[in-house]
Amino acid sequence: MKVLITGAGGQAASELQKTAPTNMELICLERRQLDITDQAAVTAALNTARPQLVINAAAYTAVDQAETEPETVHAVNADGAGRLARAASAAGARFFHISTDFVFAGDQSFPYRETDPPAPLGVYGQSKLAGEKAARDATKDTALIVRTGWLYAAHGKNFVKTMLRLQAERPCLNVVCDQVGTPTWARTLAETLWAAASRPELRGVYHLSDAGVASWYDFAVAIQEEGLRLGLLETAVPITPVTSSAYPTPARRPAYSVLDKTAAWRDLGISGRHWRACLREMLEELKTCAPC
Repeated sequence: MKVLITGAGGQAASELQKTAPTNMELICLERRQLDITDQAAVTAALNTARPQLVINAAAYTAVDQAETEPETVHAVNADGAGRLARAASAAGARFFHISTDFVFAGDQSFPYRETDPPAPLGVYGQSKLAGEKAARDATKDTALIVRTGWLYAAHGKNFVKTMLRLQAERPCLNVVCDQVGTPTWARTLAETLWAAASRPELRGVYHLSDAGVASWYDFAVAIQEEGLRLGLLETAVPITPVTSSAYPTPARRPAYSVLDKTAAWRDLGISGRHWRACLREMLEELKTCAPC
């Protein structure tokens, strides 16, 4: 199967490349190779590649900056997704789109199901929700949309690597404790997308993350414990839980964004791994790999 992946260089695309089955021929395009806000470029890329599957891992993810440039954000996350989906449909290819837990307001206390009504709090979430609709409309509801959140990987910039750096540099840290979700290794997302690629009947929206629940504070403490165990950190520093009000940001974040993965695990025949086990495995990889 020939697969075109956008957003090469990002965490999701990097893990898709690492975990691709041997029968997949990958065409991975970075932004400089394919600007998904350019309709002519998108059409030309798909006409040239003629893939059987398009996976859209390209996104504008700077949540706070998004508040000041909504047109740019929507051009990528909404209009760009629609352009790719239309071109994929015209080429006879399946279309997979990666979305986010930020489509929800975070005002409930139990995991969000695919059928729960979205209510994004900011520009980023609004643009991703619009991208979902654009993908569905362009493919006549045959697109596969996977919502995830709190992604990290050995490659790229993310909370895990930021915490390792800050804990090595500072005598103490304050970390938000009143935002709850599920840390998710991007490899989990990638392996799930490859499993879905072999199931042509799958379509619609699925939720996907690792198992378990954590606050950002819990996540930071786990990163320190595992980092010390693996020798990625030399000494422990105090980590203090604080509320979101201590660190006001331009964009509001959902206070609770745990996703219900029941449907994905059932339909793909997979069982979720706890986020702590995935974190440990990713950090073991980070210790042995070249600078990521």
